[in-house]
Amino acid sequence: MRMTPLSPDRLAERIAERIAGLPTSPRPRVVVDGAPAAEPGDLATALVGRLRRRGREVFAVSADDFPRPAALRLERGRTNPDAYYEDWTDVGALRREVLTPLGPDGDGRALPRLWDAASDRSARASRVRVDEGTVLLVSGGLLLGHGLPWDLAVHLWLSEPALRRRTTAERGWTLPAFDRYEREVAPREVADVVVRVDHPDRPAVLER
Repeated sequence: MRMTPLSPDRLAERIAERIAGLPTSPRPRVVVDGAPAAEPGDLATALVGRLRRRGREVFAVSADDFPRPAALRLERGRTNPDAYYEDWTDVGALRREVLTPLGPDGDGRALPRLWDAASDRSARASRVRVDEGTVLLVSGGLLLGHGLPWDLAVHLWLSEPALRRRTTAERGWTLPAFDRYEREVAPREVADVVVRVDHPDRPAVLER
């Protein structure tokens, strides 16, 4: 692979251009995957306005709003990296409530949020009608390797030293989960677009 350095603005423009070029029917399903330290939600936010300026409406969802209930999520303790890897995000609900309804055979009605992790209660969100041609944009970590039907997968890659440097002390216990993700999923091989973000002000797209 070779790396093409870009400014953060140019990176967002480049990815928005690629998403805007996806087929409009029924609804392109795009994931921005990355560890919290890579800030996938920030890139997703930057893409929303750029896509709308290109005439593409966006339905943005954060995987943080699809956690399992605490009884399942924390069953092995609050700082168990294997639980974080396997049990934190309700991948089945993300598929059932968002990806399948917005797929080719879906009814176009998706749930924007499932569960409030802070209160450990249902988010009580209502289903939203998502028009054809709207881009589904899901952001979060550890989202590849589950067989979810993405039309475009963007992975924000941090080298091991950068991941450790940029992960906060209170989240240090999650680091083994991302080591396991690299070993078992190899997200750089799975994703359609890989962006190295060791230095957030100087990202670089990895091109095969």
